[in-house]
Amino acid sequence: KIYLWEENVPYFNSDFNQEPPSITEYFLDNGKKNACVLVIPGGGYGFVCIDHEGDAICRYLNDQGISAAYLNYRIAPYKHPVMETDARRAIRLIRYNAEKWNIDPEKIGTMGFSAGGHLTCMTGLRFDYGLTDGDEIDSVSSRPDTFAPCYAVASLNPEITHDGTLHNLLGENPDEDMIKLLSSENIVRVDTPPAFLWHTAEDAAVNPECSLRFASSLIKAKIPCELHIFPYGGHGLGKADGQPLAEQWMPLYVEWLRYYGF
Repeated sequence: KIYLWEENVPYFNSDFNQEPPSITEYFLDNGKKNACVLVIPGGGYGFVCIDHEGDAICRYLNDQGISAAYLNYRIAPYKHPVMETDARRAIRLIRYNAEKWNIDPEKIGTMGFSAGGHLTCMTGLRFDYGLTDGDEIDSVSSRPDTFAPCYAVASLNPEITHDGTLHNLLGENPDEDMIKLLSSENIVRVDTPPAFLWHTAEDAAVNPECSLRFASSLIKAKIPCELHIFPYGGHGLGKADGQPLAEQWMPLYVEWLRYYGF
C-alpha cells in the first residue's frame, strides 16, 4: 500500500474514520519498462469492492505482462471533488515514479467498475497536464493514455443513473448543473484518450444506456472508442468468469490495449 500523500492530505477529515487514500501496487519486476493500468473498484461511492474488482483484475493484468495497481479512494460521507482528487493524484504518482517502478510514463491507463467506472470516466475527461500550486507530484500530468469504464455509472442524469452513486457523490439534493458537469456524455473534449467500454443488457442496477450515451458522445467527437454490450449477466461481474459471452471482455480489453502499445 502506497499512500498518495505523505502528509497534508487534501480534504482529509479524521471524523470519517477512513484511511488516507492509497494505491495497492502490482508492479512487475522484469527489467522492462511496463505499461500500467490503475484499477478503480466500484461500490456506489459507499464502499470499495477490492476482491473481485481490484485484486483479481490486477493479477490478470500481471499475467498479461502489464503492471497494475488498484485505488483505495475515499468514499461517502466524503463528497465530490474528493474522489476525483484521489484518482488524479494516483495517476500523477505512478507517472512521477515511473522510472523507479519500471513503468512507461506514456503507457498509463485507467479502468474501473460501476461507480469506479464513473471515476474512471472523470480521469479520462477532467484531467489536467500538471498543476502549478502543489508539490512536485502535482506538477505531473493526470491524463491517462487510455481509459476503460466497465458497467459504469457514466451518467449522473437522474433518468438513467444509479441513485445511490449519485447521492453518495453529490448529496441528497444534488445541484442540476453539477449533475451535468459530472455526466460523461456532456463533457467529452478533443484531447480525450481512447476509451474501452462494456456493459450487459441485463444490468438492472446500472442502466446500459449510461454506456451507450457516453459512447455516442465519444463517436460524435471522433474519439476512438470500443463498446461491447453483452446480452447476458447482471451487475458487478468483475472478470465475469463463467458468464456467457461477457467473459470475453478482459481478453478483448487486453487486445485493445496492445493496439495502443500497452
